[in-house]
Amino acid sequence: MTKAEPALVVQGLCKSYPLPGGGRTTAVDDVSFSVAAGGSLGVVGESGSGKTTVARMLVGLVRPDAGTIAVNGRERTPGERGGKLPGLRRPGGGRAARLRRAREIQIVFQDPYVSLDPRLTARQCLHGALRLHGRYEGEAAATRVGELLDQVGLGKREADARPRGLSGGQRQRLAIARALAVDPQVLVLDEAVAALDVSIQAQILQLLADIRRETGVALVFVSHDLAVVRHITDDTLVMRRGRTVETGPTARVLDAPADPYTRLLLSSVPREGWDPAQTVRLRGELAGATRAD
Repeated sequence: MTKAEPALVVQGLCKSYPLPGGGRTTAVDDVSFSVAAGGSLGVVGESGSGKTTVARMLVGLVRPDAGTIAVNGRERTPGERGGKLPGLRRPGGGRAARLRRAREIQIVFQDPYVSLDPRLTARQCLHGALRLHGRYEGEAAATRVGELLDQVGLGKREADARPRGLSGGQRQRLAIARALAVDPQVLVLDEAVAALDVSIQAQILQLLADIRRETGVALVFVSHDLAVVRHITDDTLVMRRGRTVETGPTARVLDAPADPYTRLLLSSVPREGWDPAQTVRLRGELAGATRAD
């Protein structure tokens, strides 16, 4: 079986921010990974690890200081260090180029309520996305909206409701449908099920698995929840203080972690026979090793 070509290739991604008193703090430092077409990658780590900054750089909400992001061989972001990757074309400017790049990678946030226009019904929201990107008109647009609503499990009542009239799970389904409206090659999910009840989480995760299988979209799943990552991803990248500490197949990383920080994350998850004292001990050992370095 031939291995799928990468839909997304990230090399040497870096981002730092100025500190109020002078100097800079590093949020992301030399992060690289790739995701095959139809594949899925989990990006995990504690708060402050840099995983959300990576997600925001992927979709263009934050500009990297250095590094490259390419979708299907087309470079999206010119790096300031390291030069241009061989065979990649630099992004052009203008509205058309921005819309094209938006169609390449879409994002679904943790709280869809803040990213949905409260004035628009679900149906109007999807029509707006299609119109913005010049995709479908008239009856064809109406048909496509119906297909999207059906794909994410929203019926006529939900289609005619505004965000405040939808449950949290329904709003997340609408956010996913809006992202899919432009047929992206990559879908980034930033803690997309963290605010949902466990039973609704399971429904959304199954929905994403079905969409991935049906469309071939590549998923980048940013999460602190290792159980969710185990369920939805093929590979996992573990971040700490802006850097990659471990990466590999999800089953291997979560069942036989090589890095002490990954072991700490796993030991922090309550389970049968869980000993919180062990987590405290591992954190102390890791802090001591970091100071020694």
